[in-house]
Amino acid sequence: MNFNLTQEQLLVQDSARTFLAAKAGLERLRAVLESGSGFDAALWQDLAGEMGFTGLMIPTAFGGAGLGAAEMSLVLQETGRTLAVVPFFETAVLAVQSILLMANSKQQRALLPDLAAGRTRATLAMTGPSGVPSPQGVAVELQHSGASQWRLQGIADFVTFAHAADLLLVLARSPGTAGLTGLSLLALPATTPGITIERLPTLDITRPYSRVLFDDVRITQEAILGDPDAAGTKIELLLAIGAGLLAAEQTGGAEFCLLSTVEYAKQRMQFGRPIGSFQAVKHELADMMVAVEGAHSAALYAAAAIDQGSDELIEAAAVARVWCTQTFQHCAAEAIQLHGGIGFTWEHHAHLYFKRSRSSSTWFGEPTLHRDQIARLMGLEPPTA
Repeated sequence: MNFNLTQEQLLVQDSARTFLAAKAGLERLRAVLESGSGFDAALWQDLAGEMGFTGLMIPTAFGGAGLGAAEMSLVLQETGRTLAVVPFFETAVLAVQSILLMANSKQQRALLPDLAAGRTRATLAMTGPSGVPSPQGVAVELQHSGASQWRLQGIADFVTFAHAADLLLVLARSPGTAGLTGLSLLALPATTPGITIERLPTLDITRPYSRVLFDDVRITQEAILGDPDAAGTKIELLLAIGAGLLAAEQTGGAEFCLLSTVEYAKQRMQFGRPIGSFQAVKHELADMMVAVEGAHSAALYAAAAIDQGSDELIEAAAVARVWCTQTFQHCAAEAIQLHGGIGFTWEHHAHLYFKRSRSSSTWFGEPTLHRDQIARLMGLEPPTA
């Protein structure tokens, strides 16, 4: 695979970096967090309207840019750098890929143009109260009640940005089914009668979580993307694409931790010299840099595998997820340590990146789950829990 960026990709990267540096810096981040809204509405409008990033991976026939995962990974690195408080990943990656993979042509025509233009904000509800990753953790039940009528009952937990979403993509299970069988993906307006969204107090305030309750929600078959009970054939691919592109966002966060710490190490004086001149600090920064460079390669590899529809997609996404998760956690923790006393304060940005690194580490499953997946793909049987 060729990892050299094209001129078009470099332009996407540069425009995303310039835009987000101006519209989503640390000062803006603090203002949004202190407002308690858990959502930067102004940034969302600019991301979607001015920049058109929400439609990056949507075909031109539906109003999108018709680009791929490689371009999206470059934008996600920049949103990861700034911890942008918008449902960009949820809408532009998870919702778009769900609809492209599972919806019929009529549903795609109805849903994708509004997502491309940013008129619709969406999120994916796929995890139950247990927190077990999909598909095992699905706790919403879909029952057929006759004549194209269906009933939805249950709870989806840990749903990111549900409080700011217009559209909920809900993974539900038919009664008595397990594993990848009996799964359906539904597209429901957040205002559908019987749906209640409750914001949850969480460690990471830059990506708010909610609990979504479905109390005897009545729907028709038109709300089911594709055919009923058929989502299982595509859900593994969707989760792999999500994991591979989340790795790009994590890489951006890790890189910011590295660069901001290097800048601090140049300025912070101790014993009459910058702390960056001390050998121990140099070694820590060098280790961070090596990890971030590896994360860049892993994330690009996963994006290339997604674009090419490679047989290595599942493996590439799992490798990227493990490496980039560990890199972000390591760099965020080292940023706190190397900033010294100020790094532990609420006023400093370091704890925000540390918390994001922790919350991202469990999305789409912990690294242990992806290591087991890699072992199976290699023909090795992971140890029984």
